[in-house]
Amino acid sequence: MTTIVNLGVKIPSFVSKRDLKEAVKNLTLEEGKVLKDLSLVFTDDDYLLEVNKQYLNHDYFTDVITFDYSSFPEVSGDVMISLDRVKDNAQSLNQSFELEFYRVVFHGVLHLCGYKDKIESDAKVMRAKEDFYIQRFVSRETIEN
Repeated sequence: MTTIVNLGVKIPSFVSKRDLKEAVKNLTLEEGKVLKDLSLVFTDDDYLLEVNKQYLNHDYFTDVITFDYSSFPEVSGDVMISLDRVKDNAQSLNQSFELEFYRVVFHGVLHLCGYKDKIESDAKVMRAKEDFYIQRFVSRETIEN
């Protein structure tokens, strides 16, 4: 089951909660996992910075933090996303907000499926997976804009 939570932010109007839940469910299935409990928490920079400080001892902004409660093959966890960071990332990468939004969501869920991104080779695999699922689950109009 996937729960979508907004903390102090409005979920973007282009997001269909039903479609987003279906996409992350199918992503986990395609990765050979079973989606059990997932919370997608959308918030702002200030909130995610406090989470980053409190739980990870990192004093900097980030776009996504994933708390993994999975037990193979079940996927469970919290994916917390700063919409402020997603917007800034999109601008700095010259991407649409929509495309970057889905990339960050899929990135967080891929972490719950066991993918890492701390070293270059792992980051390349992660990016390829993000691209694959964007092509698979995001509308052509969003990808081309």
